[in-house]
Amino acid sequence: MCVLLASVLWGTTGTAATFAPDVGPLAVGAVAMGLGGLLQALIAAPRIRREGPLLRRRPGVLAVGAVAVAAYPPAFYSSMHLAGVTTGTVVSIGSAPLASALIERLADGRRLTRRWITGAALGLSGTLLLCAAGADAGGPGTRSAGSTVLGVALGLAAGLTYALYSWAAHRLIGGGVSSGAAMGTVFGTGGLLLAPVLLLTGAPLLESWTNAAVGAYMALVPMFLGYVLFGWGLAHVPASTATTLSLLEPAVAAVLAVLVVGEHLSPAGWAGVALIVGCLAVLTARRRGTAGPPEAAARRSPPGAGAEASGAHRAPAGEHPSHAPEVA
Repeated sequence: MCVLLASVLWGTTGTAATFAPDVGPLAVGAVAMGLGGLLQALIAAPRIRREGPLLRRRPGVLAVGAVAVAAYPPAFYSSMHLAGVTTGTVVSIGSAPLASALIERLADGRRLTRRWITGAALGLSGTLLLCAAGADAGGPGTRSAGSTVLGVALGLAAGLTYALYSWAAHRLIGGGVSSGAAMGTVFGTGGLLLAPVLLLTGAPLLESWTNAAVGAYMALVPMFLGYVLFGWGLAHVPASTATTLSLLEPAVAAVLAVLVVGEHLSPAGWAGVALIVGCLAVLTARRRGTAGPPEAAARRSPPGAGAEASGAHRAPAGEHPSHAPEVA
């Protein structure tokens, strides 16, 4: 539920950005992830100090996560700018579950369950329908082929970086770091890396109260609050499941574009929304006789099943588990 709520908040970013059309995609991304990440680090500073020894044991994981956080917003918001809001969001978020599953398979040896494969198939089918609906709504000649191709390529890069920082945060949490300290460190360091981008591109944010309000909303609500919720979710589900659940984001973005911005969504687009809802139902519904979350069955698998054990027996977010197993 935390991941789903975070996805709803993230789905508002495209609509919010339309209220500041003079602010470029780099500035929007830098203020959202940069300030949001620094605020996470500030709030989590006491935990980061206490858990410093645990964090320093994994410098490589921290570096991967921080660089991915810094690379994600320029790629994501530039993708929406070049290929369109619907296409950019769908490609970026829709490619993340596949990238996340590949990372977990290669880095952690984690097996993919049939439930995840079924849910991912439904979700990706829905995102493709949303993408096609967005392309049809844009009309022929709205964007050049080169712009669209570059936007799609940047969307794929955004999906990869999203999967990377989700994996890094989950790896830290699986190693005994609290979700607050893990997310604060990864996103705070990424926010520092984004500071030069904000200084170079952020002047339009100060040109009007509307622009400043949009920047503040992006930093505080979808990025700060959204990623706090996402961190709590990562304490209990693998990164591949979390990124698949976040397929709700493009569905929310499409619905808000219809209700608030006044865009039109074709029947194919609504069918895509329905498929994404089906994906979420498959991934979140409890199996008969299962008392825990959807990953509980994977956690009961025999030794050697890989990183499915990484989220097992997790303590509540923010607390140290007494017997948190290492990721394979």
